[in-house]
Amino acid sequence: MMNRIDSRFNVLKESGEKALVGFITAGDPNPDLSFSIALSMCRAGLDVLELGVPFSDPAADGPVIQRASERALKNGTGLASVLGMTRKLRDRTDVPIVLFSYYNPVLAYGAGKFHRDALSSGADGVLIVDLPLEESDEFTNTWPDDTLALIRLVAPTTPPDRMAAISRKASGFVYLVSKTGVTGSDGLDTTAVKENARLLRSVTEVPICAGFGISTSEDVRRIAQVADGVVIGSAFEKIIEAEVGNPRLPDLLEKMVSDYKSATRT
Repeated sequence: MMNRIDSRFNVLKESGEKALVGFITAGDPNPDLSFSIALSMCRAGLDVLELGVPFSDPAADGPVIQRASERALKNGTGLASVLGMTRKLRDRTDVPIVLFSYYNPVLAYGAGKFHRDALSSGADGVLIVDLPLEESDEFTNTWPDDTLALIRLVAPTTPPDRMAAISRKASGFVYLVSKTGVTGSDGLDTTAVKENARLLRSVTEVPICAGFGISTSEDVRRIAQVADGVVIGSAFEKIIEAEVGNPRLPDLLEKMVSDYKSATRT
């Protein structure tokens, strides 16, 4: 059976749309509200949901997502509870779900056990942000099949030959980091993203989704012209942090997703 991620990109390609990939930290600001936020975002038109596994040292993330991880960890959220949240979401939505994690929680959980439990919970893919290509075989060699997509990252500084090597082992989509720095930082250069997307597309047929530093509908509109999808995370987490006591927080995130999704259709 085709992976939900592959199916979603096929449907989008036929309709001439680009994917909206949305990231939130699971368990932030608390488990129940986090679930409601994720479900509202999926209902509003999210094409792929990235569920972040909270980690104590998220080196690739900016202050906003770092604080989200801290809040989630204080609430007791770990990999096992993220898998539980995934299972609950899968009962309510068919939106593809990618588990976004640093390697340490997955390594401690056990690679083979993670593959089994991720699939049984209804996850469709995993992105391990600090697992380089050369070290990833020890992770995937324990997997019995390739049903669970392993999303690979390509940096703005990655040369074309390495882009090709990374892409050969990519599935689901390739995450093109749109700028140097951490998540949520300023300085998005659409021209540079366009050139990197062109180079990456020359070596792979796997869909390309660009993320880091994308926060406005206009950003989405511009990046959607050069990539197959757009990834947004810090912009959502900023609202979660700012409106943490607002009972209408899921509605606010739903409106954001709707606006961003509209920008992928233009």
